[in-house]
Amino acid sequence: MNPVSTLAHQALSADIRSVRLSGRDILGAISLQVPTGRWTAIVGPNGAGKSTLLRTLAGLQPCDGQVQLQGRALKAWPAKDRARALSWLGQAETGAEDLRALDVVMLGRLPHQPWLAPPSEADQAAVQQAMQATQCWEWGDRPMGRLSGGERQRVLLARALAVQASTLLMDEPLAHLDPPHQADWLDIVRAERARGATVVSVLHELNMALQADELIVMAQGRVVHQGPTGEAAAHRALSAVFDQRVRLSQVDGHWVALPCAAPPTAGQGRGAAP
Repeated sequence: MNPVSTLAHQALSADIRSVRLSGRDILGAISLQVPTGRWTAIVGPNGAGKSTLLRTLAGLQPCDGQVQLQGRALKAWPAKDRARALSWLGQAETGAEDLRALDVVMLGRLPHQPWLAPPSEADQAAVQQAMQATQCWEWGDRPMGRLSGGERQRVLLARALAVQASTLLMDEPLAHLDPPHQADWLDIVRAERARGATVVSVLHELNMALQADELIVMAQGRVVHQGPTGEAAAHRALSAVFDQRVRLSQVDGHWVALPCAAPPTAGQGRGAAP
């Protein structure tokens, strides 16, 4: 495949030399491509740089290097066009305590609206569809400050969906969600993928991440593996970055990560004195 046709099949690509925060290197050299119309999960231990990488892909974190969206440098996109093409759900977002849930979700439609124009019928339909998908439509009139953590997360997810972007970036989207709503989120991601959207998510829940099409495995600010989730190489990389503390197995046709006990340290093995 020639470079032009390859580029056309990438929703995002990055050639990053480094990312520094407070004078410290957080990400090292990273080169990656995110395929269009697929779900890519970014996984790795705490402090691996997963959220920093996602923020860099979103254009929210400056880097020494370049990020491209649909084959065009992210910096070259007009702000409104980029906001329509790239939707963002951040980690532990706060604020807007007095705004109604409905108004927060409507913020996702701002890239589609002329300056100071009221919401159109299309905006209202998109908001209702997104809120129904995340099961928060019934309490759209409640202020954000009166919502639980899980309810807030569902509203923020609805805001990201309301953009109807071709690429969605989500940082720990399952935070505060109980297992049934985590399963609902999985259905939403599959529906987005079915409409041709690209989804990239940072996940701590490895069993959810193993449902993705692609894995990006990170450790110490670097990508140590990227590829299809079912590949043996992805499983070896996943076990390695977690110090062999997880074991991959198939259950009912799905890969799952099972925890393993830590190996005994010196003096703590079998028969060691207490």
